[in-house]
Amino acid sequence: MAGEDAPAAATPAPEAAKPAPGPAAAAPDEAFEAKVLRSFVRDGRLVSIPAQDRKKLVVLRHLRELCFPDDRIYLEKEVNQRLALLHPDVAALRRYLVDFRLMTRASGEYRWT
Repeated sequence: MAGEDAPAAATPAPEAAKPAPGPAAAAPDEAFEAKVLRSFVRDGRLVSIPAQDRKKLVVLRHLRELCFPDDRIYLEKEVNQRLALLHPDVAALRRYLVDFRLMTRASGEYRWT
């Protein structure tokens, strides 16, 4: 009976095989974001809008932080001016920022969500 317990003790618990969460767990997302931004942003301008939602979200977050650093109300005219510095299709970018819930729009006024 003592021999029956020995093999079970030699097998590591499944939890021991999993890596501990921490900075290494976040690295793949950071690497993905960096790769997406390298692909779609050149010389500080957005060269194209990604078709895939996951990549589009990375780009939109970057644009929001870059163009709208303050959490305040932005009039639609100001939103257009800021986005136009980075890409000509400001209407699509405005719509995506709202659709992806990165900004809210009410009566022509935009704000962080």
